[in-house]
Amino acid sequence: MDDQQRWRLELQDSDADVRATAAENLCLAGSDSVAAAVDLVMACDDVEDVQNWAAAALEDLGVPAVDSVNSLEPLVSSSAPLVGYWAATLLGRLGASASCSQEILGKAVSESPHLSVQERAAWALGKIGATEVSVVESLKKAAASSSPRLASLATRALA
Repeated sequence: MDDQQRWRLELQDSDADVRATAAENLCLAGSDSVAAAVDLVMACDDVEDVQNWAAAALEDLGVPAVDSVNSLEPLVSSSAPLVGYWAATLLGRLGASASCSQEILGKAVSESPHLSVQERAAWALGKIGATEVSVVESLKKAAASSSPRLASLATRALA
């Protein structure tokens, strides 16, 4: 078992310190940790130290593998805002390769209780391209939002 595999397993450990150290190690490994993308997104629903290291790792991770789309999609609607935010971010980084995620992201734009997830889903749709009618409608409603950032991101996604 290599370090990456071990750290991914340690993200599931019952000891929060072990999970935090694993997330830190994955962060320090940089883009080499791309295979742990989904694990790191899920770790964003953990104690603060684990969340912080997981988010730091995701910042520099780059584009995840295309085969992670099916695992990321349900995470967009997580009750943990940081999980939804990062799932939408990684789908957006995939661009057109995640075009099958339009409906899920469109639903997040219009239905997520977390503004940060709504904004990131709108951003992701701008990267992916919004072609489905229901998604375009969600973005049009968001473009009229009282939140300036959401309105701006939705407007850009429609352009």
